[in-house]
Amino acid sequence: MNKEWLKKAYPEHFTTAPKKVTNLVVEQAEGPYLHTIDGERYLDLVQGIATNALGHCHPALTAAASNQLQKLGHASFNLVSYPSALLLAAELRKHTGGLNKFLFTNTGAEVVEAGIKLARYISGNHSIIAFRGSFHGRTMGATSVTGSNAKFRKHYSPFVPQVYFAPYPYCFRCPFHQRPENCSIDCLKYLLDDFEHIIPPEDVGAVIFEPVMGEGGYVIPPGKYVEALGRVCRENGFLLIFDEVQSGMGRTGRMFAFEHFGIVPDLLLLGKAVGGGYPLSVLAANRDIMDKWPPGSHGSTFGGHPVACAAGLAQLQIIGEPGFMKSVDAKGEWFRNQLIALQRRHPEIGDVRGLGMMNAIELVKPDGEPDTERANSLVAHLFSRRILIYTCGVKGNIIRFMPPLNIEQGILESVVEILDEGFSVSGIEKKEA
Repeated sequence: MNKEWLKKAYPEHFTTAPKKVTNLVVEQAEGPYLHTIDGERYLDLVQGIATNALGHCHPALTAAASNQLQKLGHASFNLVSYPSALLLAAELRKHTGGLNKFLFTNTGAEVVEAGIKLARYISGNHSIIAFRGSFHGRTMGATSVTGSNAKFRKHYSPFVPQVYFAPYPYCFRCPFHQRPENCSIDCLKYLLDDFEHIIPPEDVGAVIFEPVMGEGGYVIPPGKYVEALGRVCRENGFLLIFDEVQSGMGRTGRMFAFEHFGIVPDLLLLGKAVGGGYPLSVLAANRDIMDKWPPGSHGSTFGGHPVACAAGLAQLQIIGEPGFMKSVDAKGEWFRNQLIALQRRHPEIGDVRGLGMMNAIELVKPDGEPDTERANSLVAHLFSRRILIYTCGVKGNIIRFMPPLNIEQGILESVVEILDEGFSVSGIEKKEA
């Protein structure tokens, strides 16, 4: 293996369209760590963008995938059924709150497309309400309901028509200048006003909402907002779609984020971690909804791939064990408390937020404006210490943490120490500049 050739091969052979965050060439991984072709080990707090819920190459998931591959690699779920997909569906039903029928697809964007198609098909209404700050994927329909950053939409119009964007309840940067303690959910009133001025409610088929915002900034909405949004959907006959591609499968300390809010959506969209690190996504709805979608109205060549389903089933059996979610919740709370302690020492941390192991810090300038430069310097510092982290938010000033759900607390303790060090170093550099 020619290591020098491998290091130079990417720009020669691949488009620059996907933003490459590092130049690392990785050949092996286990648990929370990645190993490069140079023998360097990196602590991976990105985990395939919240995909590897149990870390890299978990033995049970690897064994399940290997065993499946030796028996059946692919035959297409359109043609035949196979045990791994059927068993995964049966296991999922134990957790989905009455959403008892599924469509298996491959990626988060693909399942968003499927959800939009299903909502339009059965409602007969074409208008969709999405949210500023949302991210739902890069395909045409998914991009049409994405509002996290204009760069995702640049040069791709026209988009799917009849999509309207409402303000997301982003309390730290409330556009209505309210505080959580005195909030009267003006952001929802803004949407209701649009029903009088812009959006005929009788034309609306669905509302697509992230119960915890992902790419847009790891924002947790107030419970009263989610409850009120659900009530608006029920009263108007809108289908409520929850995009839990990033927040699902235990990331928030519950199997699904909707459990934190006491509301079950009409359509649930899952991706990323649902396949145990393999390409899989899931659309879940109740029987009454799914049975209105007749044979042939949608499909997928690779959807419900037997190997991905086998790995996903093995993972679900582990994270569904009694006590597992409590451990995720406890570690996540401990980590957030450590971040809050850092915030007291470093005022550039404007906000700390999260649920379970879905946590973030938002970096700000003294005037409260987003500090992208400081975020980048912190990412660079951690990279120099061989720790990989990822930013999010429209300004890239929010650092999100996506460790394995089963990560040891001692590793998180070292991360906190190096974060503290990074703030001190970047603070000194900024003063000297």
